Order: sequence, then C-alpha cells, then structure tokens
Amino acid sequence: MHDSDTDLIYSQAHNQVKNFTFDAQVVEVFPDMISRSVPGYKTIIDTIGRLSQRFVQEDSNIYDLGCSLGAATLAMRKGITASNCKIIGVDNSIDMVKRCKMHVDAFKGKTPVTIIEGNIQDIEIENASMVVLNFTLQFIEKPQRQALLNKIAQGLRPGGLLVLSEKISSDDNVIDDVLIDLHHNFKRDNGYSELEVAQKRSALEKVMLTDSLDVHKQRLAQAGFQHASLWFQCFNFTSLIAIK
Repeated sequence: MHDSDTDLIYSQAHNQVKNFTFDAQVVEVFPDMISRSVPGYKTIIDTIGRLSQRFVQEDSNIYDLGCSLGAATLAMRKGITASNCKIIGVDNSIDMVKRCKMHVDAFKGKTPVTIIEGNIQDIEIENASMVVLNFTLQFIEKPQRQALLNKIAQGLRPGGLLVLSEKISSDDNVIDDVLIDLHHNFKRDNGYSELEVAQKRSALEKVMLTDSLDVHKQRLAQAGFQHASLWFQCFNFTSLIAIK
C-alpha cells in the first residue's frame, strides 16, 4: 500500500490558481489533505462502517459514489455482516481509481469490491441497500443534484440507507462567516499557511458549490426518503442519513 505524501500543493505562490481537480498530484497527498482539511473525517468514515453493519441487506449492492481512494468502501467492507453482497465504488478521476484499486487490493475482505472509472450520474443504481455520497454531491452541478438523488432513492430497497456528507453554507451570512473562520482556523492549526488556505479556497470556489442544510433536506424529501436527519456537524462540515 502506498503511503501518503504531505500536502504542499498550495504552499508556494501560484501566478494563477487553477480550478481544483482530483488529478495525480492531489492523489499523492489526498489522505493528508483530507485529514488536515475536513474536521471529523475519521469519525464520518468510522460511522459509515458501523452503519453498513446495521443497514446492508443480504443479496444486495452497496455503492460508494465518488469513492476517491476508497476510505468509505473499506470501512463498509470491514463492517458488513450480511452475506452475498457486492460493493461498487465509482469515481471519474482515473488517477483516483488506479490508487483506489491498490488500496482495496491491499485489504482483503469477504465482500467483493468493484472499482469503476465513470461519471456517477451515468451509473445505474440497482438492488441497493446502502449508498454513500461522501463529500461528492457538492462537485455536481446544482441543477443536476436532485436527479441524482432521485435515481439513488429509486434504486434503493425499502429500508435502504443513503449517507450524504457535505460542506454546507448558511443562509445567515453572519453564521456563515463564523463557520468559515472556524474552518480556516482548523486548517491553520493543522499546519496550513495563510497562503495555502487562500489559494485552496480560490481553487475550489468555482468547482465546489455548497448548499444550505435546508436545501439538502428538501431534496431528500423530494426524492422520496421517508426519514432524514443530520447526524454529524463540525463547523460547516456535515453528514446526513436518509432512509427509504
């Protein structure tokens, strides 16, 4: 298994900060980047594993949409106790998919895993008992988000679970500023410089478009989920569970 390098992508001044992409450079530092940038990430991953133990049904499919390096996939593979299941991980970054396959192969488990390079909007969701969107929906164009959630809901069995983790924005600008500042302080405490915080924010501002918590809940209800709730929040990073 490949060890993660330290994230130094934005440590030097860029003449022009390009839009953030999940390319080979990001793949090399991704575990370090996400642990230092996303508060509560380990708790979210660990809980996805616990939820898989509870919600995954026998003879069903489990989807990790936007699987990146497979952290949620491996947590579910470890947690699943139901028999005759299959995990399908999907990511549109060829560099992520290559490394994810290495990670999955490094950890053996009884639940088979298939990692696919593709657009999650093109993947059929069939006979699913659990679907994970772990900080993925925020990179989909806003007008297309409802259709994706509708498709997931339709492909889930009754009692099936969606885990939706997202960075959110607040409709209250005062609160939004507080949460943004707290997050930036979190990144500084984890060793990122002012330059790195500023350049990373510039790189993401056109590709990661956040919604409010209310918008997420409205979409889940419209998609047909009978039950939905926030289960985790730290600053402006959240995770919801939705049950069909």
